[in-house]
Amino acid sequence: MFVRPGRILEFLIGTLIAKNYWWSTLFWKIGAIVFFAFYFSKVLKTPVFLKIIKFYSYCFVCFSIIYILFNWTAFFNSYFPVIDMIGAVVIFLCVLFYFIELLNSEKILVFYRILNFYISSAIFIWWLIITPIVFYDNYTFYEVGVYDRDWNYIELRRLIYISANIFMYSTFTFALIFCKPEELNE
Repeated sequence: MFVRPGRILEFLIGTLIAKNYWWSTLFWKIGAIVFFAFYFSKVLKTPVFLKIIKFYSYCFVCFSIIYILFNWTAFFNSYFPVIDMIGAVVIFLCVLFYFIELLNSEKILVFYRILNFYISSAIFIWWLIITPIVFYDNYTFYEVGVYDRDWNYIELRRLIYISANIFMYSTFTFALIFCKPEELNE
């Protein structure tokens, strides 16, 4: 956006960091997964679930680093669907373990007042909607030229992302406004 002629970051034109693929991969594709794994490690109470989440999180980070190192030039020019898919597995495990703990506890009686329930539900639905799009991105963005792109798909993809984001952040907003702190729910 800013790396264009006449813009503030014009001096970056032609460098590896001119596009934001690397930034997005580091902070959204990897960083978000690590954050949610950390968040759920604070929410979950079962030691077995905590060990599994920690193990898969470390494996995810190690795999991501190794994959990026072996695909160093692609790191600056494209996204990595493999990292998205493995990250989705980590998120699904976190949410699944949270729901299992919720079902096995007395909190299931007041789940509609628990902030973590809404966060888990919104994250689960968001990743469930967004993850399949990763499969189709390769056919649209990487292998065809600029003028050969399927613009109908690109518009549909944009609408799906916008709708999923509105749903997720609306759920977060609702939960933050209407849910009581955890110690008041017990």
